[in-house]
Amino acid sequence: MASVADEAMAKDVGNACLASDRGAGKQTLCRCIQKAADRTLTRRDQKRAASFFAKPELAQTTRRSDSRRDEAFWDRYQVFGDVARKYCS
Repeated sequence: MASVADEAMAKDVGNACLASDRGAGKQTLCRCIQKAADRTLTRRDQKRAASFFAKPELAQTTRRSDSRRDEAFWDRYQVFGDVARKYCS
């Protein structure tokens, strides 16, 4: 879980959402996605997840990776995705 300091400082996911084709003009959706990220991802994880908006192929590379570090991140990322889908749909 993210700390209060992480939540106060990190807006990477929300900003990446707004900058993406899917998020353009959807401020409410992107704010909700950011809140899901704040609840489930560390700041470092949020920076990494934000990169997926601009380069979706990075998500696939991470998902397919055999690295323990990537696998642990992907598990956290999936929790984030589940929370975002549940609350932001």
